[in-house]
Amino acid sequence: MNPGPEAAYIAFDGDRRIATGDLREVARAAREVLDRRKHAAILIFDAVTSGPIDIDFRGTVADVEARLPAIASVPTGAKDAAPSAPRGPGRPKLGVVAREVTLLPRHWDWLAQQPGGASVALRKLVEAARRTGEDGHRVRRAQEAAYRFMSAMAGNKPHYEDAIRALFANDPVHFEKLIAAWPADLRDHALNLAETAFHQASREPAG
Repeated sequence: MNPGPEAAYIAFDGDRRIATGDLREVARAAREVLDRRKHAAILIFDAVTSGPIDIDFRGTVADVEARLPAIASVPTGAKDAAPSAPRGPGRPKLGVVAREVTLLPRHWDWLAQQPGGASVALRKLVEAARRTGEDGHRVRRAQEAAYRFMSAMAGNKPHYEDAIRALFANDPVHFEKLIAAWPADLRDHALNLAETAFHQASREPAG
């Protein structure tokens, strides 16, 4: 998996976290551990998605850094700083596209009774549906990130399968109890990833 721009990474030596930060910092710390212990079990992850990061550790620290993918440094707000076309007076252009919509008479009757009329009501319904769908995608991505990390690092830890079930059942209290006895660094990162999933899920509208 190729790391993305401005991503944060995390490295483990077995159950012990040895570094977090940008890829260069994490790779350097991992290489220093390997210098001390040739057979250290180093795993590096994207700290957000938990995707594994493969690094060639042959040679010196400088050799390792030279082989790292280039990561562009994009200043915060750079896109916003680009000049925009001057806006003329009057109502801003909304990019509205007129297309045919086929509904039953009762649907048209209901839409006609809504504030702003049928067009406004339809736009609000579409935007609400989009937000609900996007929230669901965010929950799934967060759950998958936690699951990916736990599968790679904690498959042999106590209550692993029950913890996975609690993760996907959106049960943070039970999840935290199940992984309480795991090694501290591993447990804390799993909790951090899972809390993102739980937080997103708690924001989803009921029913």
